[in-house]
Amino acid sequence: MDASGRELHARVAIVTGAGRNIGRAIALELAQGGAAVLVNARSNRAEIEAVAREIEQGGGQALACLADVTDSAAVGRMVAAALERFGRLDILVNNAALRRESPIDSMDFAEWREVMATILDGAFNCIKACAPHLRRSDGGTIVNIGGLTAHTGARHRAHVVAAKAGLVGLTRALAHDFSADKLTVNCVSPGLIATARGASSPVQPDHHRSSRTLSGERGTPADVAAAVRFLCGPGARYVTGQTLHVNGGAFLG
Repeated sequence: MDASGRELHARVAIVTGAGRNIGRAIALELAQGGAAVLVNARSNRAEIEAVAREIEQGGGQALACLADVTDSAAVGRMVAAALERFGRLDILVNNAALRRESPIDSMDFAEWREVMATILDGAFNCIKACAPHLRRSDGGTIVNIGGLTAHTGARHRAHVVAAKAGLVGLTRALAHDFSADKLTVNCVSPGLIATARGASSPVQPDHHRSSRTLSGERGTPADVAAAVRFLCGPGARYVTGQTLHVNGGAFLG
């Protein structure tokens, strides 16, 4: 980080699923570092507009953009909007996800595909649309947001665990593919983070009740956002293909 604390000055970031919780914290943290941020969500315009206003009130630049990451055409329009507004693209954070719990016996294929499509297909669509522009940056960065259960497993989360584990594999593969372009690709894996739950998943997940951190405390979205900011900054240019665990010692990888 530079002395001014604005190490991301003149950078432009897209953060998917950024209306609340970890995504919101990442958008705010990157803006604090000096980046202009496109704040994305699938359907809740009020949430992303609130995040964009918060960034602008802090002296930053932001653009709220609704786009379903499972729709490649919508993702293309989102990237075009970022380029039209800010003129460049340097950072992509794939955070959009669904956090569902369902026993495999009662999980139908539609539910399986919905989770996989949001987490894995969504990351694929965003990476495909952003890569040509990230390659032109002298600090191009992709950060995929994984999860603790991708490494520990969890009851009733076969779809989420499989998709998040897939993000780890995607991260490693793309670190190779983009190495010649000096474009880094990493994964941040949060665990036991205190977040607000949505209507579709109103209670804390089962693995939050069975897992423990070394300190006994939950993390915050800001803890995850700080790790993402580091990976997007100039001090992390020699870091690629890695998974950075932010879980208070709940999993020692």
